[in-house]
Amino acid sequence: MSNARLQRARRTLRVWRLTARNGARFVAHRARRLVTHRSRHEALDSEFAIRTSEDVARQLGNMKGALMKFGQLLSFVVEALPPEAQQALSALQSDAPPMAPEAAAAVVRAELGAAPQKVFLDWQAVPVAAASIGQVHRAVTRDGRDVAVKVQYPGVGDAIETDLNNTEGLYRLVGAFALKGLDTKGFVDELRDRMRDELDYRLEAGNQREFAAHFAGHPFVRIPIVDAATSSERVLTTEWVEGIGFAEFLATATPAAKQRAGEGIWRFAQHAVHHLGAFNGDPHPGNYRFSIDGEVTFLDFGLVKRWTAGEWEQLLPTLHAVIVHRDPTLLVTAMEASGFLRSGHGLAPETVYEYVSTPYTPYLTDRFAFDRDFVKQALATIIDVRGPHAQVIEQLNMPPSFVILDRVAWGVNAILGKLEVEAPWRVMLLEYLFDGAPATPMGEAELAWRRRRP
Repeated sequence: MSNARLQRARRTLRVWRLTARNGARFVAHRARRLVTHRSRHEALDSEFAIRTSEDVARQLGNMKGALMKFGQLLSFVVEALPPEAQQALSALQSDAPPMAPEAAAAVVRAELGAAPQKVFLDWQAVPVAAASIGQVHRAVTRDGRDVAVKVQYPGVGDAIETDLNNTEGLYRLVGAFALKGLDTKGFVDELRDRMRDELDYRLEAGNQREFAAHFAGHPFVRIPIVDAATSSERVLTTEWVEGIGFAEFLATATPAAKQRAGEGIWRFAQHAVHHLGAFNGDPHPGNYRFSIDGEVTFLDFGLVKRWTAGEWEQLLPTLHAVIVHRDPTLLVTAMEASGFLRSGHGLAPETVYEYVSTPYTPYLTDRFAFDRDFVKQALATIIDVRGPHAQVIEQLNMPPSFVILDRVAWGVNAILGKLEVEAPWRVMLLEYLFDGAPATPMGEAELAWRRRRP
């Protein structure tokens, strides 16, 4: 067996060992619950969640690739976990074990034709961040500009292919007890295509240049400029951005700063989806840098979803039926047309509406305050396969065009829940759906910027 095939086999084995180990742990946990007094159930559940999260974080943190990105998503979306479990998973956002300095230098040499100490005026061998696809080094260009240099891990492409093959099996498992109508192949193919894009930093550089040009002069969106001269397929250099990470911002920022940051993140996603037709599909907090007053700089444009002709138009009627018309019958008709439901499902429109509208609660009232409890309860409703909406879940499909958008929606909701942002979200969304009047000062500033653009 070749070394590459051996590495893939070992990686696959580690994934299934992790799955089997935690499956056995779950069975043991349920058995303990049956023979333990009800007063101890919460403590047992917490202990199980903590041990499982620590195991997942330890394994995925050393398995750079798609599985680590999956762990990153879980780390800030799953609010139902106890604080200790969330803390264990949060390490996946920015603290993955880095590759050796020599390995990073070898990638730079192969890509840019010389050692990093020759390509750059100054090069910091110890990375400032390490994540799922690559790690970031601070450097200074030959003309004196501070830059961030992202260097891709050697062999990460094979790792991602292995992960995605494993992920297909996991999605089939999920579909067996949750989304029974799920088009698993289309679902996985969409993720595979987007994650493959991330492997070529030239594509990411093009994405970032497009977003930076589109948002140039924007009142609250900041996107670092790409340095083309020191970027390549596996090395991406951008201007250095000062700022603090999400955890520090959450702990130190004022409520006003959190409000500004949350609304800025929400508006950035809405503008990209509605006006640019391309949006960043990886909204985890490690991809943002914050100033203490709530300004946000957006990083990492490797996973970008672009609407193809007619895609967004096919999804819009479902959104309109929930938020604008609040009409269960119209919703079911729209969901059948867009592929969320197959004809002949026999579901009551009111039951479908009650389920589908749960994550959209902030847009069904004049004002809404996001918090962790809302995100926790909404997610619990969506995944409760034995609850009152079991029949809906059983027949629900997720069109491939919705996969990345759904990831963005839940990711942004989770961030807003942690920031505890309150706003007139319904009227704000109408700004983007129908060019409605601005509902906040930030909306007014964005509209003024849009009118100035050529």
